[in-house]
Parts: sequence; structure tokens; C-alpha cells
Amino acid sequence: MAEIQNTTPQEYDSNQIQVLEGLEAVRKRPGMYIGSTGPRGLHHLVYEIVDNSIDEALAGYCDKIVVEVLPGNIIRVRDDGRGIPVGIQPQTGLPAVTVVFTVLHAGGKFGGGGYKVSGGLHGVGASVVNALSEWLEVEVCDGKHRYYQRFERGKECEPLKIIGDTTETGTQVAFQADPEIFQETTVYDFDTLLTRLREQAFLNAGVYIRLRDLREKEPVDIELHYEGGIRSFVEHIHQRKGLETLHDDVIYLAAKDGDTTAEVAMQYNDSYNELILSFANNIHTTDGGTHEAGFKAALTRVMNDYARRYNILKENDKNLAGEDVREGLTAIISVKLVEAQFEGQTKAKLGNSNIRALVDGLVYEKLMTYFEENPAVARSIMDKCLSASRAREAARKAREVARRKSALESASLPGKLADCSQKGAEGTEIYIVEGDSAGGSAKMGRDRKFQAILPLWGKMLNVEKARLDKVYGNDKLMPVVTALGTGIGDEFDISKLRYGKIIIMADADVDGSHIRTLLLTFFFRFMRPLIEEGHVCIAQPPLFKVSRGKQVRYAFSDEERDQYIRELCPDGNGKCDVQRYKGLGEMDPEQLWETTMNPENRTMLRVSMEDAVKADEIFTILMGDKVGPRKEFIEQNAKYVQNLDI
Repeated sequence: MAEIQNTTPQEYDSNQIQVLEGLEAVRKRPGMYIGSTGPRGLHHLVYEIVDNSIDEALAGYCDKIVVEVLPGNIIRVRDDGRGIPVGIQPQTGLPAVTVVFTVLHAGGKFGGGGYKVSGGLHGVGASVVNALSEWLEVEVCDGKHRYYQRFERGKECEPLKIIGDTTETGTQVAFQADPEIFQETTVYDFDTLLTRLREQAFLNAGVYIRLRDLREKEPVDIELHYEGGIRSFVEHIHQRKGLETLHDDVIYLAAKDGDTTAEVAMQYNDSYNELILSFANNIHTTDGGTHEAGFKAALTRVMNDYARRYNILKENDKNLAGEDVREGLTAIISVKLVEAQFEGQTKAKLGNSNIRALVDGLVYEKLMTYFEENPAVARSIMDKCLSASRAREAARKAREVARRKSALESASLPGKLADCSQKGAEGTEIYIVEGDSAGGSAKMGRDRKFQAILPLWGKMLNVEKARLDKVYGNDKLMPVVTALGTGIGDEFDISKLRYGKIIIMADADVDGSHIRTLLLTFFFRFMRPLIEEGHVCIAQPPLFKVSRGKQVRYAFSDEERDQYIRELCPDGNGKCDVQRYKGLGEMDPEQLWETTMNPENRTMLRVSMEDAVKADEIFTILMGDKVGPRKEFIEQNAKYVQNLDI
């Protein structure tokens, strides 16, 4: 472990470890503590241990954190902090480190003076990781001795013991997730860990985090260290997406009120999409909260006041709306406070009311000053806001035209839609099908009671490069909007959805993939709740038909095709007919129903929003204007693409 030079730790002993209640039911109901026992919950174990090291960094006693994925998917986390206290904890009579790993709601985060600012609100992290691990080993260095203890499935195997002398300080935790709990997988995804740890390095300027993957012959070793903090975070996002920025410098604003700090980094780019990421005590508040509300309110007020002061907005002009001033904005909001109040167990929304006033005042005063001192930057941002305002007005007019047109027509539903007889979203589904030929087969092969078919033809608008006003009246997208019934953008209403499942069914070739991506981009940008609530699916038609006589098999991969050939023609006896489906139109209605549309037989992929930030980045890379980032993404991910023989 690394030495800490010239550091005098604050008093941090066993008296500061307070016990609230015992460790029970974690193994019985792990989802209550880590969200799920799937991949997300598995990775959450790592975050809980790393967050403890981050808390040491926030307190000013830790500079280096090393996270290693060892062979066998063992995780090892080391830091050079003060080390978990090893003295006897008064309430239990046990060493404090033992209490931390075996008692729920035990830690230095409940007012005992161990930490002023902490993301670990409930103090369940270390004990929950221990309870859900097949085994866990902890080593603590207190500047004099090295202590060691091992646990199995949450229970101590032996008392804490001294295993050597040392002048170092810090904590090392190694654990292996329990396959009895994580039955789906115990294999860690390196990119998932990297994304989270990079985020932590950005949010804690100067902290050094090293991530090592030692599972392969060629280890991966990445150092994460950003002196620029959240300014570097904004730069990283724009660089990854390949976006052109409107101004060279990232605008950075910061304020402090007692033990509470707030900082904002923001920069405008040439896209039409906003990305605001907010954090409280290093926890990503995906649902926003008081800090984000304060930022948005102040930003809108600054823009309008500045525009009025310098006559950019005339007397009779309407004020800029919030969506106008946030178009093309990337912003990071990070607050650190004592006694953070989160709404819900998932800590997705910050509730502290005083934070809104702090962030609001910070943004209004310091951003206005920045604009006064940098009029050229202010003008370029204002021009973009005014352009967004004009586009919003154009979208409103286009929407009204579309409504009048629908009212004049005898039927408001698209002419090519073959609707189902059952009404309401419950139990119904719509197939959005590429081309009239496949659409014809789907119409004849479907179950008319609950399955609707909407054929599309040709390439549709790439909404990554277009504002909302371009969507209205578009002959490829408006039939989809009309058929679904929810509206788009700020008028979207999920309660008006006409079908429970929206199934994209396209050919298994380059054109089909492009159409799928265009549709998903549209849903992501303008109808995102459809994805968030699990309504969007992708059909999986077979790639091959393998037959011998009256025996028929449908294969969805090259491996499956070869397996069926071996089954139907063992030892090479006889000959199998193998048909490669180039498109959906090559299947007759019965085949399409049996393989792709029959709920009893079909395979579908549900589109989820596991990570909205990552999804946003990928859509921008794949569908944006810049070739460089798209080429890099394809090269990095080419190993995941199956050869489809096209």
C-alpha cells in the first residue's frame, strides 16, 4: 500500500462506529439492498466498496485507490486512507472493522464524526457486500500493524488478527460474489466498471484511481486522474461524441456555504440535444432534484435577463423557454453536503431544499458575470437559444397544421396501418415492418385480434441531425406517431399509447440494421418513456431454414444452423436443404407467423435504458455528423458483430 506523507489524521477510532441494527435478511432479499441480483447488482458490490474509499478521499485522507479484477472474477480494492478502525466498538464489544462488515447500518456516517460528507447514507455497503459474497477478506493498516480477517457468506471465520508490522495506512478488501445469490452471472464487465470509476475520478478532482483487469493473458491497466475535475468531464463527453463546441472554454462555477459546496461545469455544442448530469455526494441523481431544479431555473433567468439588458430580445418578443436555453448544452452539477436527503431507496433524486437556493444563486450571479466579461461567448450562445426558440415556434405551427390535416381526413390513423380488432394497450402489439413486401406477409400471417401491422418504406429522417419541427409532416415518421397515439416531445402522453408492445421487425442486413437504429434514435429522442417503460422490442426473425424431407428447423445463428444440419443429417448421411433468408419478404405468411410473430415460439429483444448517458453517447456517435468517433466505435466493437453473410 502507498504511504501517506505528512498527514495527521483526524481522531477516528472505534467510538465513532455506531450500530443501528443487526445484519439480517440481506441474503434472503438482496434486491432490497443492491437493486437486483443480475449484472447491475453484481457491479453494485464493487461500487459499494469503492465508495467507502471515495468517502475517505472526500474527507481528505485518501489519494490513491486501486481496483483490480482478478482471475476467477475476484475483486480487490485498495486505498491509502486511514484504515477502518480496529479498536473495540463499545456497543458490541467487537473490533470496529468486524462490526462494519457484519452489522447492518454500522459505520462512521451517522453523526459519529467519521465523515462530514458521504454518499453512503444508510451505512449498509460493506456489510451487504460481505453478506452477498462467497468469501471476503479485509486487511487494515493503521501505521503500526497489518490486521486481517476473513468472512464467508457474511460470517466471520476467525477473529481479527495481526499478520505483520507496517508504517502504511489504508484498507484492502477482496471478495468473490456468491453464485448462490448471483445465479445469472458472476462475471464483471470491464467497460461498466471503467465508466463508473471514470465518473468518480471526474467528480473528485485530483484523486487517483487505477483499474486493472488481470483475467486475460494481456492485463488491462488504466489510470484515471483528472485535475480539471468536472470541467474535464464535460470535455470528455464532447470528445467521445465528436461534437463541435460553440465556445472554447468550459464555463466553471463554484460556491460554498459552510460545509456545503456546489460546482457547475457547462459548455454548449452544435447538437440539438441537452445532457445534464447531476450528482450529490458523488451519487448520480438520475431523477434530478433540488440542485438540478435550481440550475435550470437560474439558467433560464440569466439568459432572458441578459438578452433583455442588451436588447437581443426586443420589447414585444416572448421570453426564451427552458428548452430553448438548454438546447445543445452539456452540464455537470455536483454538490457535496452534510446529511444529504435522497428521495427513495435508490437515491435517484436529491431533496434538500437549501441546495436549490445555493445552486440558483451561484448560477445566476457567476454566469451573468461570465457573460458580462465574455460578450462574444454570450452572443454565440444567445444566437443558438434564439434559433432554438424559432424552431420551437415552427414546431408548434407544424403541429397545428398536422392536427388540422388529421381532422379533415376521414380517418386519423395511417392508411397503411392494418389495425387489430382488440382495443387498448393491454395485450396488443404493433409490428413496424420494413417494406411493403414484408408488410404483406405480416398482415396475412398475423393474429388480427391483437396484432397490428404498420409497413414503412425507404429510409426515414435521422432525427439526431434534426429538430422537432422537421418531424411534423415527415411522411416516414408521422405514420408511426399517429399510429401510437402518444404525441411526441413535450406533448408526449404515455396514457394514450394504443399498443402495449411496439415491435421493430426489419431484415437481418445492413439496411435493416440502419432502419432499426433510425427508429430507436427517434424513440430515444422524442418518445423516451416508451423505452424507459419497456414497450419497445426488436423482433428476431430466423436467418436460416434447414430442412430434410418434411423435417424443418429454423436457425437464428450460424452455430444453430450447423447444429440442425448435424441433427437432420447425422454422420453426413443424406443431404439437408439450407435456405438463407435475405429478407422478411422471402418468408410466406405461415413461416413468418410460426418463427417471428407467434408468442409461443418467437424470440424478441426488449430495448431497455440500462444507462441513459451511455445510450445518449452511442446514438450521437452512430447517428451524428462526425465520422471519426463512429469509425473508432465500430473498430472497438467489431468483435461483437456476427457475420451475417450479407
